[in-house]
Amino acid sequence: MTSITFRTNALIFSFALPALTLAQEFEPGYIDPVPILAAASAAIGEDRLSCISISGSAYTGMVGQQYINAYEVDWPRGKPLRNYSRVIDWENVRMIETFDREPGHNPASWKYGLGWDSGMPVQKNEHQIFSLNGAYAWYQDGDDRLPVAAHPIDAERWQLDMWLTPHGFLKAARLPGANPVATWRWELGEMGRDGATVSPEKVTIVSITLMGKYRVDATINSQNLLQRIHTWVPDPVLGDANYEHEFTNSDYIDIGNGIKFPTVWHHHTGWDDNYQAQSINAGHNAFGGRQDNIAANVCPGEVKVPATVVNADFSEKVDISDLGDGTYLYGGGSHNSVVIEFNDYIAVIEAPLNEGRNLAVIDEIVKHIPNKPIRFLINTHQHHDSIGGLRTYMHIGATIITHWKNYEFYTRDVLNYSPRTLDPDMVSLWPPTELAEGYQYEVVRENYVLTDGERMMQLSYVHPLSHVEGMLVAYLPDQKMLIEADLFNSFEPSEGEASDANLSLYNHVQRLGLDVETIVPIHGEPITWEDFVKILN
Repeated sequence: MTSITFRTNALIFSFALPALTLAQEFEPGYIDPVPILAAASAAIGEDRLSCISISGSAYTGMVGQQYINAYEVDWPRGKPLRNYSRVIDWENVRMIETFDREPGHNPASWKYGLGWDSGMPVQKNEHQIFSLNGAYAWYQDGDDRLPVAAHPIDAERWQLDMWLTPHGFLKAARLPGANPVATWRWELGEMGRDGATVSPEKVTIVSITLMGKYRVDATINSQNLLQRIHTWVPDPVLGDANYEHEFTNSDYIDIGNGIKFPTVWHHHTGWDDNYQAQSINAGHNAFGGRQDNIAANVCPGEVKVPATVVNADFSEKVDISDLGDGTYLYGGGSHNSVVIEFNDYIAVIEAPLNEGRNLAVIDEIVKHIPNKPIRFLINTHQHHDSIGGLRTYMHIGATIITHWKNYEFYTRDVLNYSPRTLDPDMVSLWPPTELAEGYQYEVVRENYVLTDGERMMQLSYVHPLSHVEGMLVAYLPDQKMLIEADLFNSFEPSEGEASDANLSLYNHVQRLGLDVETIVPIHGEPITWEDFVKILN
């Protein structure tokens, strides 16, 4: 290797390049990334910043929790993140984020953006702490609470957030295996709901490889400022999901010693797709705010990884409970699936979280009820933590039954042939022909019945409902059993007044005149109807 040094504005910027010729040839459309990175480094004083501390206020979008799948620009907003702070140490790959948020509304494990999973323990304390050290990440629900390990997928994405900053990207471009590549284009103006926000401008784009798998690119404008840092992250529902931070020139301020850092953050999960040209899903604004209290070279310290985090077990556990008459609860995690055995086939209610969870459940079904096809998968609603396994059941040949309001979202955005390069699943590796022929869907408007001539399962649409549109519940009349998701969760004791979702469930049962003795939640253990009614009073 030969070290080639470029001098820009009195700043020495060095990259290790292959020992070829200095007059390097580039393929048509590509340009030399080294002087572009050098100019960007000089413009923001990247070489003089090893750590950063920022604080202010922030908002967060609940990715995957949209109310309806019709046109919506933003993901639904969670409670504000007050007293938000982030301290980053790029050299040692460490980061700590803290904020205050109103308890009782969100999973304690959820920071912002991706990862909002109902059925997880709910945030109980105001102050929240999220820590990262290399490959390990963990959270604390309150200062004196024990650290809880974040899933390795979350830990990887949190580390990405550290590099998807202007200074972080430039430092990552020097890491082994980054292999910067550059091109250019004209930005012709953004004509979204805000009108034209950018005048035509020639920009350069530098792409690097991070952590051996993520292709990250930065758009660098004529002022040598990074205005967009973009990559893709794996998501069970959306596949390779767009993931980007955006900054404007006016967001950058001088924090001393020639160092410039942005004060305003605007982050998208999903395409910034105002007209739904790329997706029906349409949600994108997932994090943002103003953090203009910035201190250079303030590091987070040691950030010791707790032993409980190092030794955390994320293997899938499936516990089977016999509910009687060929009905089984497949639990063992934050989300259940319910299995109903008919004479000639099996129906499963809910395919939550991700493919790993559903493959574990399917394997146990096959062991427990051999030689019967899983003919139907009943989907209760379209929140992402409830549909991460739809593609898995499609792979094994099940017909998906869902409400008609979910159909266009599923068939266009989720149940498709799009390549999944970051985390390939069964459908992307072995695509079924039925996916294109359209034999794998049934939609419900008001009511739907599955029967084998002896037993019956009734599906019905719950409305009106503020929690989500397109919600179905299942009722087994012979067992007087109602199976539902999110309308009532028994995994934690009820505190305070009944929720709107609780009341919607009660009113739905009364409206249809269902004779319910037992509620089987997707989150938690079965509960008697009598005990549920007591909670409402």
